[in-house]
Amino acid sequence: MEPLDSLLEPLRSGIDRRALLEIALVGAFCGALGYWIVTERLAYAAESLSHGLLPGLVLAALAGAPLLLGAAGGALAAACLLALAARDDRIGPDTGTAVAVTGLVGLGGLLALEPEAPPRLEELLFGDPLGVSDGDLAAAAALAVAGGAALFALHRPLSAAAFDPSGAAAAGIRPALARAALLVLLAGAIAIAVRGLGALLVLAVLVAPPVAVRGHGRTPGRAMLAGSVLAVLAGLAGIEVSFHAGTATGASVALALCAAAGLGAAVRRVGGAPAAASSRARIGTPM
Repeated sequence: MEPLDSLLEPLRSGIDRRALLEIALVGAFCGALGYWIVTERLAYAAESLSHGLLPGLVLAALAGAPLLLGAAGGALAAACLLALAARDDRIGPDTGTAVAVTGLVGLGGLLALEPEAPPRLEELLFGDPLGVSDGDLAAAAALAVAGGAALFALHRPLSAAAFDPSGAAAAGIRPALARAALLVLLAGAIAIAVRGLGALLVLAVLVAPPVAVRGHGRTPGRAMLAGSVLAVLAGLAGIEVSFHAGTATGASVALALCAAAGLGAAVRRVGGAPAAASSRARIGTPM
């Protein structure tokens, strides 16, 4: 078989084409959103939220309801519980969040062990891009379009709040409001992306792309675009590996994303490129 034919073989399967479309739509948005997740130091919040929505996923599976509905409800409940836990000054926000997340994951596992529970818990934990429905694809498309428009609208306030706080205040920009909007986008992205990558792996599509391109994009706009492109390419690579090696698709995509992050970091060290976080003058302009 020719190398090109081998590469194109997964695309001849309708199931793999749908999986690629799902990962491409989700990755295009999450790769861009991830820039702000990393810049605003929200990676821990993203991990907590993605793990904490597991009970909602299991309850939806038990009830035969759409997993997207369970993910959205689970994300909302987890966000409220995590916010309450973080407010307890006696143990500190990090410890409170860790305890709450552990409890939610434990509750999700307990529900999954019920006799009526679906037998394939691993799909909730590690995702199943090959099993996406038309509704999942529609939700991913809506996320890419509506979420992309929201990121475009938030670009100026987020850039000003991150790189010029005093100027942002003088211009009437409210950093807290922009950050709240960013958290809403994060919750929506996780609720939709979890269908393909699962509760345990969804963080990869949010954090790996910005880590991979960190220091290579001279402005936030370019870094977001690079993150989107890289997420799509890593998704394609993961599906190719899954098809030819017979490995789990969600895990293969997550590993491809993490490999891209490691490669980007290695190239940055060898080339001596300065990190974006330490060179605000280079990335302080919006685009």
